[in-house]
Amino acid sequence: MSQTPAPRGRRPRRTSSGWVIGRLAGAPVVVTPSWFVAAAVLTVLFAPTVRYVSPDLGIGTYVVALAFVLLLFLSVFLHEAAHALVARARGHEVHELALTLWGGHTAYGGGGGPLDAFLVAVVGPVTNLALAGGFWAAFQPVRGDASIAGLLLYAGAFSNAFVGIFNLLPGLPLDGGQMLESAVWAGTGNREKGTVAAGWVGRVVALTVIVWVVGVPVARGEQPSLTTVIWGVLIGGFLWQGASSAVASGKARAAVAHLRAADLMLPVRLVYDTGTVADARAVSLPHHALVVVDRAGTAVAAVDPQALASVPEAVAATTPVSAVAQGLGPDAVVDVGATGSELVGTVAEAAPTAPVLAVTHAGAVVGLLPVQTVVEAVRAANAKPA
Repeated sequence: MSQTPAPRGRRPRRTSSGWVIGRLAGAPVVVTPSWFVAAAVLTVLFAPTVRYVSPDLGIGTYVVALAFVLLLFLSVFLHEAAHALVARARGHEVHELALTLWGGHTAYGGGGGPLDAFLVAVVGPVTNLALAGGFWAAFQPVRGDASIAGLLLYAGAFSNAFVGIFNLLPGLPLDGGQMLESAVWAGTGNREKGTVAAGWVGRVVALTVIVWVVGVPVARGEQPSLTTVIWGVLIGGFLWQGASSAVASGKARAAVAHLRAADLMLPVRLVYDTGTVADARAVSLPHHALVVVDRAGTAVAAVDPQALASVPEAVAATTPVSAVAQGLGPDAVVDVGATGSELVGTVAEAAPTAPVLAVTHAGAVVGLLPVQTVVEAVRAANAKPA
């Protein structure tokens, strides 16, 4: 279970495939196909415990086991809902809440500071610990009874306590890793350093999980069960992959942190969309791009220099400038103050449909940014030795 802030400037979008079962905090709640795999496996694994408590249930054993799984995933949903609601309360746009093979995740728009990231992260585990306390309190009246209700309440308390405590471990991709990232970010003023540090700690956590599950029983002279080994390795592998992705992401963001739209853009001259090729030629200057704007000053197209030069002088005054320009979509805009991963993310999102982006300041067009220029700058930044 994790929550993932996206770089600033990115539009909210759903990335998980599956079934949308509702909306919360303005975002879809998605049940992915892998959730059903997890539900089936956990039902089978919990069935022997139910059978031990109530051996006469027959097929009802699996019904009760499934009830526990649904109760567990309700807790997961509340965990993710807490992330989403706090993110929304802090002014972020929530992209999605997804229930997955490994529990769930919440994606929301980036921006803000380390305090925002810390608060969004910590509220998830706190929710599980509060649920654990509630289940434990409800369990007390039936404690000692060999009943299905007592089993479900005890299992709810134990599972929520485990999920809450486990998610507080200080390594990405866990919530505790987000909290550690926020702490390093606050202390250094550099989010990328926080991400890399929390990612490395996450790798240590992943190895610790595997050693704890497999190595500790062996050290005691015990033989760990095959199921325990498989789950330990799977969870450890999942954590290692998430931590390694965090380290790579942090390094990649650090590599491009110095990139600025203001440095990469071309200066522009403007021509109205009602103008002609002759009007465009009249205002053009060497080493400047030509941008077509409407009467409100909104960029609507970029003039192709080769097409502009190819129009015969005899018809330049009667040929509309739109004939030598390529339209700019609503996403082909970036703020002049955009930097680093925010800049790269905005350009990457617009790239499939727009080879250039209009650079704006306070709504006015101040430059034109070719996508290829950003691509080359990113390549150069990543080619530099760390």
